[in-house]
Amino acid sequence: MDIVDPDTQAPGRHREPPDDDAAAAVSALYDAHAVTMIRIAVIMLSDRAAAEDVVQDAFFGLYRHWGKLSDRANAVPYVRSAVLNGCRDALKRQARRDRRDRASALSWQAVGSAETLALIGEDHRLILAAVRRLPGRQRETLLCRFYLEMSEEETARAMGVSRGTVKSATSRAIAALGRMLKEGQC
Repeated sequence: MDIVDPDTQAPGRHREPPDDDAAAAVSALYDAHAVTMIRIAVIMLSDRAAAEDVVQDAFFGLYRHWGKLSDRANAVPYVRSAVLNGCRDALKRQARRDRRDRASALSWQAVGSAETLALIGEDHRLILAAVRRLPGRQRETLLCRFYLEMSEEETARAMGVSRGTVKSATSRAIAALGRMLKEGQC
């Protein structure tokens, strides 16, 4: 019996469905890391529902590709990269909708629901507002370096850029944050 590959919908391409071990392993990873991943996505997207969707998609992708994962120790970095990529895609879709609808640029100042407020905390709103105003690469770099405490090398791998790009984006982001906070632009 042929297994239809859901990515191509073409018969004849065989792929074994994930086994029960994959379900248990991905469930355990979800239990351990979902809250952190959702926080990353909320900071990136300013939308809890969209953040949860991105994280759910990332873990589902891990489950689907569990058998192809060469080193299971790379599962969390895989999900983290998938979350960042999912956020980038969601932001691109939002920007296209905004342009198509001739709406103003996405407001990073607005905080969505009460859950979002509770998640990011009142004490951090000014800083988060400033971080949200940063260009995407600078914002991602700060998240990886300081929120996730990743090294420059780990950040470069997660973002798919060079280590030098991480250094310059971090430097520019910190300088821009300093200016925004000093000038009260948040």
